[in-house]
Amino acid sequence: MSWDIFVQDIPLTAKSVSEIPANFEPRLLGTRAEIIARIRDVVPAADFTSPSWGLIEGAGFSIEVSMGNREEVRGFAFHVRGGEIAASVLADILQHLGFRAFDPSSETGMFNPGDSACGLRGWREYRDSIVDRTS
Repeated sequence: MSWDIFVQDIPLTAKSVSEIPANFEPRLLGTRAEIIARIRDVVPAADFTSPSWGLIEGAGFSIEVSMGNREEVRGFAFHVRGGEIAASVLADILQHLGFRAFDPSSETGMFNPGDSACGLRGWREYRDSIVDRTS
């Protein structure tokens, strides 16, 4: 199981998913090659052997980057596993890219880079409650 974060053009004024206008049209984020290059600015060892599916590994964490098959990118996802350092790495990447993201496990539905570890902890609590029920 992973903590999934979804990157898309999100209005800067929206503090929660409910504040995004129904008629909002997300714009293009850039090309896959541009986004990969900018991710590698932050994490030079990021493995994008397959441009559609990258991997960032660190001590005690991994982040998969699902970029899709199209060269023009309107959205992509991070699939996070491991310790809280992963949340900080993710926040650093998003800040460098200048993108915002959805975090379905947060109260607002938005990824909060200022408290990224909180989102990961919330997701873990949810995951653990599900796993406990199925054991």
